Amino acid sequence: MHTPSGTARRLVLAFTGLLSIFAVSSYFALGSLRDIQGGLTEIREREEGVRLALTLASAVRDQYAHQAHTIILGNDSHLQFYGEAERRVVALTAEVKRRVREPDELAWVAEIERATAELDRIFRQRIVPAVLRRQAADVMEEHGKAQVQVTLIQERTDRLVDRFETSIGDIQNQVREVQRATFRWTVFFLAGAPLLAGGIGLAIYRSVARPMARLSEGAARLAAGDLDARIEVHSPDEFGALARQVNAMARSIKDHQERLVQSEKLAGIGRLAAGVAHEINNPLAVILGYVKLLRRKADGEVAEDLRIIEDESMRAQEIVEGLLDLSRPLATPPEPVDLKELCQEAAARLAETGRLAGATVEVSGLARVMAHPQKLRQVMLNLIKNGAEASGPAGTVEVRLAQAPAGGVEIVVSDSGPGLPAEASQRLFEPFFTTKPAGTGLGLAVSLGIVQAHGGTLEADSPVAGGARFTIRLPAVPPGKV
Repeated sequence: MHTPSGTARRLVLAFTGLLSIFAVSSYFALGSLRDIQGGLTEIREREEGVRLALTLASAVRDQYAHQAHTIILGNDSHLQFYGEAERRVVALTAEVKRRVREPDELAWVAEIERATAELDRIFRQRIVPAVLRRQAADVMEEHGKAQVQVTLIQERTDRLVDRFETSIGDIQNQVREVQRATFRWTVFFLAGAPLLAGGIGLAIYRSVARPMARLSEGAARLAAGDLDARIEVHSPDEFGALARQVNAMARSIKDHQERLVQSEKLAGIGRLAAGVAHEINNPLAVILGYVKLLRRKADGEVAEDLRIIEDESMRAQEIVEGLLDLSRPLATPPEPVDLKELCQEAAARLAETGRLAGATVEVSGLARVMAHPQKLRQVMLNLIKNGAEASGPAGTVEVRLAQAPAGGVEIVVSDSGPGLPAEASQRLFEPFFTTKPAGTGLGLAVSLGIVQAHGGTLEADSPVAGGARFTIRLPAVPPGKV
């Protein structure tokens, strides 16, 4: 059996509420009869139960919405609002409990109380700590448990509403037995029909037409290529869920598009490098050979000029080698790599050649992975050297290693430097882009290519505490192209 959607349930409840109002108004018109007056009193009591039950369902949705905001925002800024919503749910549950009489109704209210307590416990003791610790998997698991409790509460409140409305309907049947009331009820219904139609139209507009218009407008902007467009529908129903899914899809497409553009840039430069590198390397090798030979015979200003020529030729050769690194595939099969040993070796090599600029390198953690040790060493040399240059003589470069449960690894390289400039963060991995006067702009581009060839990711950011942070994530088993 198909379960009605949230929007359909709201429309049904709106129709039922309006019809109940008409019924209550009809009963008030028959005040001359004592037995009908007693029925009207009973209707008012049960109608209050309907209102309280519906208000309780709405309050539970508000409580759950604050939980969702806590998960989305990733902090505890909504705890105060959540606490107010939770107290309102408890108070409404107590009000509903005072208006139920039958044993099964009391059992439903008791189930609502237990589910409310469990929902609060899951949020305060499980979800909030997991959100603050950035444990996404735990957050999603506990969020699923919270959804189960919310569903249980909604189902029990629906039962209470149905029971209250059934009792109202029984009293209405007694009123309909009075012949004179039938005529008055008919006249009143005809007079209130326009108001009823207007209320139903307003409910349909607010629940269906307006969200559909926003969805259509947002979809049109996305179809026109505006991937920054977002659909502003935040209702806790199917339209809100669809808007969130479309927004997430747009973000995913934009991220994929940016990665594709970056890959095309690297591939284009790689093809260019592969075509001309050998032609450039040959004359550079000849120039360097003759320069070294001439420097042995020269002295004074001529020797200094020859040294400058040799330095610039070596710099040109480094650029060519960097371009070749962009185009060289990982031809050899991967092998087990002890990342702590590899990082310590890279730091020692930089220290021996004086390229740490006086900075201290600290390596912590243990991790192993199947990879190409020479290529990964090249990545670590680039990242540690960059961090040391940014930190300065009294700075520190930290390398933290972590083994993921599924077998992958995470390498975090952070420094105590000034951090990444805001204007450079979008172009950091572009070839030939550099913020250093003497840099070639190829180190990070080559590192990104190597990490991606291993099936991993390389990301950069500036933590709140300061400095720059580069995070490498490598999978447990390299893809087939490695």
